[in-house]
Amino acid sequence: MIILDPLIRILHMALDLYIWVLIISAILSWLVAFNVVNTSNRVVYVIGDVLYRLTEPALRPIRRFIPYLGGIDVSPVVLILGIVFVQMVLRNLLVALHGGAAF
Repeated sequence: MIILDPLIRILHMALDLYIWVLIISAILSWLVAFNVVNTSNRVVYVIGDVLYRLTEPALRPIRRFIPYLGGIDVSPVVLILGIVFVQMVLRNLLVALHGGAAF
């Protein structure tokens, strides 16, 4: 319990951070698709590449199972819903460990 409580809290924070990475990655992909930002700009390219490398390993397996929806990629939404589910499970585990409110 001494190690499990902080471990669950840190994991919960890391999942929150990853949700924000997914959201920023989706927004950047929209900005690139609508030519608001240009990937020939080195800073935009590096940020996009980092976000791609962080999100693509988690999104690729989801994209294999989701049918093509005419250019709309809903895999980030599915992944965010899965992460929120895991966070709820972790929160319930933490509540069970403490016997009361956890967050």
